[in-house]
Amino acid sequence: MAALRLFWLLLCFFSLSMAVKSKPKRDLRCLMYFTGQHPVAPPVEKLRHVTHVAVAFMSPGLFNEPGRTEWPLFTTVDDVRAKFPEKTKVLVAIGGWGDTIGFSVAALNDETRKTFAENVASMVAATGADGVDIDWEYPGGNGEDYKKVPNSAKAWEIGAYPLLFAELRAALGPHKIVSAAVPGLKRDMLAFTRETVPRIMRHVDFLNVMTYDLMNRRDVVTKHHTGVELSLEAVDAYVSAGAAPQRLNLGFAFYTRYFKTEHDACALASPIGCPTLLLEDPETGEDLGRSGAFSWHDSVPDEVAESFARALDHGVYDEEGGGYYYWDAMEDFWWTFDTPDAIERKFPRILGKRRLGGVFAWGIGEDAPLFKHFAALNDELERYLEGKDEL
Repeated sequence: MAALRLFWLLLCFFSLSMAVKSKPKRDLRCLMYFTGQHPVAPPVEKLRHVTHVAVAFMSPGLFNEPGRTEWPLFTTVDDVRAKFPEKTKVLVAIGGWGDTIGFSVAALNDETRKTFAENVASMVAATGADGVDIDWEYPGGNGEDYKKVPNSAKAWEIGAYPLLFAELRAALGPHKIVSAAVPGLKRDMLAFTRETVPRIMRHVDFLNVMTYDLMNRRDVVTKHHTGVELSLEAVDAYVSAGAAPQRLNLGFAFYTRYFKTEHDACALASPIGCPTLLLEDPETGEDLGRSGAFSWHDSVPDEVAESFARALDHGVYDEEGGGYYYWDAMEDFWWTFDTPDAIERKFPRILGKRRLGGVFAWGIGEDAPLFKHFAALNDELERYLEGKDEL
């Protein structure tokens, strides 16, 4: 009897040891936006870790017309599918910055929500997509028109937003993917509260948290547009409101941003937190031309080319806030963007600490032709999936 007990103890010990040594391969979502502005991708063998592609964009207004059968897109789902690994899920992204009126019309009542959802389901069936990504920027207000249409006029959208997703899920069924791109700044999370987030999460597969543009023309002091600390604040806000970390994707920006600061404003202090010039019209919210952005695929605008060259040569990484930056004292420009090294640092500091379920980027073509930033993301995914990086 004692010998038998010893045998079973040894067997259990051996099984446990083997389980520890042969950790199961981990999963991590990796979604790439494929945009009409830059519709290119690297060779398919370099995309092996991409799990989802969101083709951007279709306008939400298309889906408010009962019985519609035509679904214009700058490409086709089949063409995009051919550019990515066989098992990659292809979504159609609906919306985008400034294209919100169609969502407001869709969300208005039971009938409009049903029409919108049924048309989305028809589009998915017609195009062969695997699902949709809803990019409403933003329900409840603070969108592009926030100076012209006050948030008080859009407060009703906060309650209607989860109802729209409920209708989408009902129309699409349980097997199609429903995701949403959601704001990364707390000031824009009007529709993402402890009351609404649990209701939203019942109907979506995951959220793409836009942890970029965290500095934009509505700001008055310098900060990182895609920094670690600000990204953690965004993620924590959704988790606190009821979203499981495993259903959140962290956003990466394959582009740079710059802002004009007050002359000599940062000369005697840290350039982080220095005052900018007025960046948008206080009456209309329109861009005053004192800030800008461009992707790695774009030509550098002539008026900032020399300053950007200095930013590339002399920029530094902020260990505290977690972001690459440069303040150009010669021309009073504040530059903020991710380098490949900054991208790598985000994995242990954000995905590891918060155990998030995935990553995404705007967008894969924006990083052409060198795809250096995507390569850094890919390398970290490789390490994580193989268990080499414990995060």
